[in-house]
Amino acid sequence: DIKTFLDEVVNEHSVVLFMKGSPSSPMCGFSANAAGILQSYGGKFFHVDVIADPEVRQGIKDFSNWPTLPQVYVGGEFLGGSDILMQMHQAGELGELIEKARS
Repeated sequence: DIKTFLDEVVNEHSVVLFMKGSPSSPMCGFSANAAGILQSYGGKFFHVDVIADPEVRQGIKDFSNWPTLPQVYVGGEFLGGSDILMQMHQAGELGELIEKARS
């Protein structure tokens, strides 16, 4: 069941990026941007390539009730996509959330 899979991924990893491609080989600019921001905080984050599985690609949109990709979860909570991630990064809010989720 896709919802169970997504629930487990989001809750088992402190930082999760659902993206097109991978951090080392992103398949769209928004995914590249999100991966770059998360990489700037050091430490590992878990990613899921939504291109590899169409069921996951649609499932994550339904799961979060958010129509676009990439999507970022920190500490089990949905933050948003690339634009929201950039805003939180620039405001200095993202680092605190990531640090708290990893501790």
